[in-house]
Amino acid sequence: MRAFRVQKPGPLEGRPLALEEVPEPHAGPAQVRLRVLACGVCHTDLHLAEGEITPPRLPVTPGHQVVGVVDEVGAEVELFTSGERVGLPWLHSACGECTFCRRGEENLCPQARFTGFDVDGGFAEYVLAEASFVHRLPEGLDDASAAPLLCAGIIGYRSLRRAQLEPGEVLGLIGFGASAHLALQVARHWRCPVYVFTRSASHRLQAAALGAAWVGGLEDAAPGPVDRGVVFAPNGDLVPRSLDLIRPGGTLAINAIHMTPIPTFEYRHIYGERTLRSVTNATRRDGREFLRLAGEMGLRPTVHTYPLSEADHALDDLKHSRFDGAAVLVP
Repeated sequence: MRAFRVQKPGPLEGRPLALEEVPEPHAGPAQVRLRVLACGVCHTDLHLAEGEITPPRLPVTPGHQVVGVVDEVGAEVELFTSGERVGLPWLHSACGECTFCRRGEENLCPQARFTGFDVDGGFAEYVLAEASFVHRLPEGLDDASAAPLLCAGIIGYRSLRRAQLEPGEVLGLIGFGASAHLALQVARHWRCPVYVFTRSASHRLQAAALGAAWVGGLEDAAPGPVDRGVVFAPNGDLVPRSLDLIRPGGTLAINAIHMTPIPTFEYRHIYGERTLRSVTNATRRDGREFLRLAGEMGLRPTVHTYPLSEADHALDDLKHSRFDGAAVLVP
């Protein structure tokens, strides 16, 4: 089968991804094999390719927003049958026994493994998944539209929850890409006014079209303070500036697996019982809740499709913000 592999991470200009012929994988007892129909392209894939995050082994196939058809079922699997369309997210597995797992925090499990990082992912024609970590997908979504829900959507949903957003509160989104454009739609569904802070003119237009109450830059004066905020841009310099947007008692969540250093900041930025917290991975419960909500509200991502053979092109376009919404590979 064909698969894109990261052999030696580095700048995209050095072509760290290579399309190779590799053996088809086969499902273990508790696994299913998926024939990939679509795979979203995430900033995490970009960070992996360029060496900003380091996988435990190389080479590795990126991709963790996988829509596929079950075409091989392990002997112990009862949840799925051959021919079902399912979704494979970032969380590949967790131990189920540690303190974190028992508390419902499997996203923090020290033995957690992640799709397209610890194990080969969906920039390929076939991929293996632990059956108990695979999700059923909402009806009525085509393959390419379903793919971004599996990371951009799920982690955006968890970010809103970690920011403690309540219906009717004012939400601030700092940075506006694949995850933020879905989080905005969820927040609007919860009747929350949304202020979007982004430098990109096209992203401002998209945010306004999706119902943002205000769009501008961090240097601009928003209509007022925000109750809850989420930083999506992986730029640590934005954190103190974003805290200044938050009302006393409010919360700022950071949705990033990699971020440049956060500079030292004065106590006034966080004084007033403001909360600053990170968002780390997501749980199966997050996935089930979000995908159910996405189906109920008819959530529709903005997607730009690329053939699998152009994965490096898709990553370059993502790096340089050449599209709005999400990129999706279609084998």
